[in-house]
Parts: sequence; structure tokens; C-alpha cells
Amino acid sequence: MHAARRQPTTNLDAFLLRGPQANLSKGLSDLRELILVQGIPASSEGMSDVRMYIWLILLNVPPLSTDVYLDLVRQGASPAHAKIQNDTFRTFQGDPLFRRRVTQNSITRVLNAVAWRLNDAHEARVNGWMSPPTLSEFGGSPDTSLLSRASFTTGPRTDGASTTNDAEQIGYVQGMNVLCGPFLYASRSEVEAFTAFEALITKECPGYVRGSMEGVHKGLALVDRVLEVVDAKLYDHLMAHRLQAKIYAFASVLTMCACTPPLPEVLQLWDFLFAYGPHLNILCIVAQLMLIRDQLLSSSNPNSILRNLPSLNARATITMALRVIADVPEDLYEEIVNHAK
Repeated sequence: MHAARRQPTTNLDAFLLRGPQANLSKGLSDLRELILVQGIPASSEGMSDVRMYIWLILLNVPPLSTDVYLDLVRQGASPAHAKIQNDTFRTFQGDPLFRRRVTQNSITRVLNAVAWRLNDAHEARVNGWMSPPTLSEFGGSPDTSLLSRASFTTGPRTDGASTTNDAEQIGYVQGMNVLCGPFLYASRSEVEAFTAFEALITKECPGYVRGSMEGVHKGLALVDRVLEVVDAKLYDHLMAHRLQAKIYAFASVLTMCACTPPLPEVLQLWDFLFAYGPHLNILCIVAQLMLIRDQLLSSSNPNSILRNLPSLNARATITMALRVIADVPEDLYEEIVNHAK
């Protein structure tokens, strides 16, 4: 499927200091390859001086004026504030690393700001103030290179957001707090976290945060279908115990595996997902199943294992996901690419 990967001739720090030496597309390709092969340097707690800036680059997010964020915060409680309050205290509740760095007030401010942004965008769309409809102030055209695994190293991210009808507007849904948490943990400011988080949910996975969460349900169905293709024996075993992905993988799909600790491993997995496409989270969930394949097959009650997936190992998960992708038919892979739009 892919040509053999060459070993990068430089390290990530040197690359970032030098900048891309050719065109932008080549520079992004080199950056993604460095992330895949070498990873983003970070401490044992997942802290990195460059991770958030790299995420913003990979998500194709221009700088945002601090005043824009502050204006949203000054609006106070959004229409979703009650839901947000019910969720914030549960965000990585048992993770001392997260609790030491991120406050509930910070989570509340960012989520309310995002909710206001989405609400304002919806009103603008309904009243015809935006043409074509978009949830982002940054326009652009879709990147069709994501549709082919022959172009696994993708070009710049699409800036275009999917449009929705009035009844299915993008807004706050339960679980967005967990999807937001890693951004706050990795960033140096709420503005950075807000900017990256809003870009993720409006450009990459708007289908996850519509009222019906249609994208999540599509993702769950795709987990089952991919597993059936790549490991029919494990699939049959789980189906015999009525363990469709909707039983055990809802949170993993919605939060892009952020629900599975430890947090430093989540950050490493997200490095890969943002480099090559968040849609690959579907394959990463299948990869986690295959990493515990023998344990699941030997269990007469696999639900007890899947109720809480084993601690995340980002490198092992990525390696397995890259093996899985080779067995996924092109039409199924295209559905994976588009399921969250």
C-alpha cells in the first residue's frame, strides 16, 4: 500500500527551527513523517514545548486574537452552561496530572466560549448572514487526498466545515469536555486550547457533536465492520456475546480514545491522529482490541474486559493500526475518512 518509509535525516527540533525548505505540502509531509517515526519530544507527564504548536499546524489553524476569545468569555454562561457544569467536574476526574494543571473554571470557560461560538454561527446561518454556511471564520476547500491511502501522507487540512440543517446544528453534547481536556492540558493558554478544540469539532468531526451524534454512531458501526474484515475470529467471538462496538466503544469514538488513560499516552496517540487524520481513531480502536485479542478470545465474559479497556499504549496502538489499514478495502476506508463529517 505504501512505499517503504525512509528514515528522516533530521530531528523534529531541528526541522521546526529550520522550517520547510521546499513547498508547504512537502514541509507538511516531512513533519508528519518525523512525528510518526520519532514522535514529539515530551516529558514523562506528556508536557512538551512544541506539541501544541504542532497540533495547530496540523489542524491548519491560524492564530486567533486573544480579544476574540475574551469577548466570548465575557458573554458569560452559554445556553449549554447547565450541561457544561454537569460535565466539567468529571473531566479526567481521577487523573492527578490533569487536575494539577487544568482547573474546572478553565474547562468551563473554554466550553462556554465554544458553545457561544457555535450558537452564534448557527444563528448567522439561519438568518442568512453566512454564504456559504460555515462554522469557522477561515474559508477553504476540502482536501480530497485524504480519501486515498495511496496519499497517506496528506496535504493541508481542509478548512471547510460540513453544513447542517437547523434541527441538527452543531452544539454542546455530553463528552465534549473530555475531548477538550487534552487541549487544555497541552496548551500554554486557554486561547490556544479554544482555537484548536473549535477547529477539531467544526472541521474534522462535526458529525460527533450534532444533536443526533450521527458521526459517532457511524464510527461505532465502522469499528464492527473493520474488525470483521481484519479479524473475523475475534469479531465472531464478540458478536456471540452480543458485544457490538456500541456496547463498549462509544466513549472511545467520541473522545478519540481520550477516555482511556494514561493521559501522556493519549497525547502521543493524538500526535498521530492529527498528523494523518482523526478518522484513523476508528482503526486505533480496532487496534486496541487486537492487542488484547488472546485475552478476549479466551474469556467466557469478554464484556468484563471491554468494560474498561486496558491502559493505552500509544506506540503499540499506532503500530497495530498501520497493520490493520493494509487489510481495509478502499471503499470501506473512504467511509472511515468521511464518517465524522
